Amino acid sequence: MSAPNTDDQRRDAGMATRRQVLGDAWVDRAVANTTPFTADFQDFITRTAWGDLWQRPGLARRDRSLLTLAITIALRHWDEFALHVRAAKNNGLTDEEIAEVIQHAAIYAGVPAANHAFKVAAPILEELRSAGS
Repeated sequence: MSAPNTDDQRRDAGMATRRQVLGDAWVDRAVANTTPFTADFQDFITRTAWGDLWQRPGLARRDRSLLTLAITIALRHWDEFALHVRAAKNNGLTDEEIAEVIQHAAIYAGVPAANHAFKVAAPILEELRSAGS
């Protein structure tokens, strides 16, 4: 699969991937909450994060989710981490694999970060399990 070349192609591919990974409801809310102040930024992340990076063939989406979880733990970006716990489930990660990422992060990003990551992830995973039953 060739990478999208034009801004419009990257935007379209990015929006499709963003919806597949994050879910329509989340993307619809983000789009609805876009203001003139944030519009350029929303376009930027759709084209670059989702239209460029997440389109690259070198890693599968589940692998990108593993990396994103680990990086957001290390940087203590808890809102992004919570969002990407949901995305990781959409990309096929199990609860056990998410727990392993957090456990691994305890050594490389610190026990306090991993402890907080478990606290953030647990209710999200429970909610997703309940919604699935």
